[in-house]
Amino acid sequence: MQTATQAVEVCPVTELPAGEIRLVEIEPPISVFNVGGLLFAIDDTCTHAKASLSDGDVEIDGDDCYVECPFHLAQFDLRTGRPSLPASKPVRTHTVEICDGLITVLVGIVPALPGTPTSS
Repeated sequence: MQTATQAVEVCPVTELPAGEIRLVEIEPPISVFNVGGLLFAIDDTCTHAKASLSDGDVEIDGDDCYVECPFHLAQFDLRTGRPSLPASKPVRTHTVEICDGLITVLVGIVPALPGTPTSS
């Protein structure tokens, strides 16, 4: 059974500059990250410690970028949702689109793109 995709408006792209994180308070909550001009969206709740990942630090290692859980330091890949220990379950990733300067997250069955540039 497939779930319908929901488009959730986040904010104007000008309100989420590089290095910032925006928490989208829906159920389940989602975090949107601007990492060097690329936008990523993941489920906000750590699968291990239930902490808010929007409170975590973003780590960049070459082409890879991660958010670190503020409770137990598990890292989640912003592109794939894959975790490092002590977490073992990935978080869902979501596709981010920009239309008319507005950031929108597609929540549901749409596979996430690896990163949406804030400008073309």
